[in-house]
Amino acid sequence: DAVPVGEDVDISCTNRDDSVTNSVFITRSGFLTPDTLEYLPDVSHILEKDKSSNIEKLKSNPAMFQSSNLLVEQHVATSLDGTPIRYFLIRRSNDDGFSFNGKNPTLLDAYGGFEISMLPYYSASVGRAWLESGGVKVIANIRGGGEYGPSWHQSALKSNRNKCFEDMEAVAQDLIARKITCQEKLACIGGSNGGLLVGNLLTRPLSSKLFGAAVCQVPLLDMKVYSRLLAGASWMAEYGDPDKEEEWSFLRKFSPYHVLRHDILNEPEEAAPLSLDGAAQPDWKCPKVLFTTSTRDDRVHPGHARKMVRALIEEAQPRGMADTVYYWENVEGGHGGAADNKQRAKMWALTYSFLKQTLGLEEN
Repeated sequence: DAVPVGEDVDISCTNRDDSVTNSVFITRSGFLTPDTLEYLPDVSHILEKDKSSNIEKLKSNPAMFQSSNLLVEQHVATSLDGTPIRYFLIRRSNDDGFSFNGKNPTLLDAYGGFEISMLPYYSASVGRAWLESGGVKVIANIRGGGEYGPSWHQSALKSNRNKCFEDMEAVAQDLIARKITCQEKLACIGGSNGGLLVGNLLTRPLSSKLFGAAVCQVPLLDMKVYSRLLAGASWMAEYGDPDKEEEWSFLRKFSPYHVLRHDILNEPEEAAPLSLDGAAQPDWKCPKVLFTTSTRDDRVHPGHARKMVRALIEEAQPRGMADTVYYWENVEGGHGGAADNKQRAKMWALTYSFLKQTLGLEEN
């Protein structure tokens, strides 16, 4: 049978010498499928429909949330330059009350960098905290990732970084056009490089109007200094070197901190007293946002999130341009934002509580 949408399958030989046996192990995992190990005595049976029952289920992790009323779909949005962008959508079935009314609280997740692929995976926290409550989860396979090979990654490097953000805008618009959700009910989430992605979605003219909320985790936000902080120097092949004038010219365009303070709020780039004069983009308004970081992050310095939050609270809020800005910094933990499961549970409880309250998701 065909592999279901939203499920990942891996096949491995049961013997190091594949000439000895045709038997294989099959490992399944997916958005709705806990890790499962199966055994097939003869791999040739995969091609014979009447012998598919020969697959024996050996072990499976326990299900951590109710998924019988959920389904996974894959859709395609068209980015600004015409590139098709695929995304997974996890939602309740129509029989369980899902309605295409444009009012479903929806969380859009992506990464878009370092050739890292956003593949199907089983997440107990997403299922229990979001899907069981009726929320919709979307995972976008935007450029910069590795889902479609090296060229997919390379197409969003350095001066082409804007492709990542345009891809996300296209997916958001597609979700609204399909009446899955609306601006007030749509949130984006991302961490690390995904935090840079979210930072740009907050500050770009189009995307800031597409999202009602955002969660920005352990983010890169000041691209002028990122290469001089912690592990930042190792990422210059991805983003560019801010100390080279020709590369800073494009880095500046996707440095959310600079876009916010200088392009949107019209604050001077060089050191100068805070003015709080009229904004350069008076119609811009920041979606409701939660920033999370860790004091002991050894990869992305917490200063990125701190200075962005300061600018939003001290400079944007007095102008009425950032109504809701939350900040949580865990004093322990590394780049994951938490040192143990207890702290991790608190971090995600804060995150989903913020999203539920902001998007109006009631417990079902």
